[in-house]
Amino acid sequence: MNYDELLERSRDVAARVLGRGVPADYIPALACADPNDFGMALATVDGEVHGVGEWRKPFSVQSVSKLFVLALALAHGGTSLWRRVGREPSGNPFNSLIQLESEQGVPRNPFINAGALVTTDALLSLTGDAQGAVVDFLRAESGNPDIAVDPAVAASEAGHGHRNAALAHFMASFGNLHNPVDEVLAHYFAHCSVTADCRDLALAGGFLARHGLRADGSRLLSRSDAKRINAVLLTCGTYDAAGDFAYRVGLPGKSGVGGGILAIVPGRGAVCAWSPGLDAVGNSVGAMAALEDFTERSDWSVF
Repeated sequence: MNYDELLERSRDVAARVLGRGVPADYIPALACADPNDFGMALATVDGEVHGVGEWRKPFSVQSVSKLFVLALALAHGGTSLWRRVGREPSGNPFNSLIQLESEQGVPRNPFINAGALVTTDALLSLTGDAQGAVVDFLRAESGNPDIAVDPAVAASEAGHGHRNAALAHFMASFGNLHNPVDEVLAHYFAHCSVTADCRDLALAGGFLARHGLRADGSRLLSRSDAKRINAVLLTCGTYDAAGDFAYRVGLPGKSGVGGGILAIVPGRGAVCAWSPGLDAVGNSVGAMAALEDFTERSDWSVF
């Protein structure tokens, strides 16, 4: 298979829809992103890396970081985490408060904001530094020491994060946060504000394609835990459009409002596509189109 040609064709498909989406303007630091930007990278389990477009242009990973927070919390022995957060699609926007009261402060899944606050809290308890654990992992797996939190984006999120603060305080009232709310929020805003590029994220997601093995061959997660994370990614990783993503792309994936989508091809590799223009749900229009074309042409899918 000619990976470079495959990625070029996916970029051509994405180019037809660029400009239709709108950057995440509710986070002021992201509002100035160019919706016509596009990058895509593939990192195979055999160590090959291929890219197209602006695949080396750093962007704000946003909710893609939630995948790594969950994996690291489980890797550090946080199996009891599943008593604090569910594994079901929410059917509501990613920052919704609706279900928390009726479900006594237990979020539906770890990839909506409420669920990610719980996993951040768990990782903070297990390591003492949730944001640092995420940054260190991304640097190690990608080989890029420049990956870091963007303080301007973190400050922008904190300054406009009233809904997230409400979610955190509400869950704390049910005893589902174990650290001070302000500390959990600071780490949450920080890991969402990490800046990385398509290559970095494709390489960092490789452990799920390798069934839990890190780039150096050491085991981060059991094969069973890696399978389970992939399953939750498939059903919950793209907000309340997970069904549409499964239908169109057919891979486990996690999106972020910075425009990135990281998709896992178990046994083969990881693919990251990025374009800042978002649809009404919060997923990148260009990245969705590119990934759909990629799986159609490659026949790489879990179905």
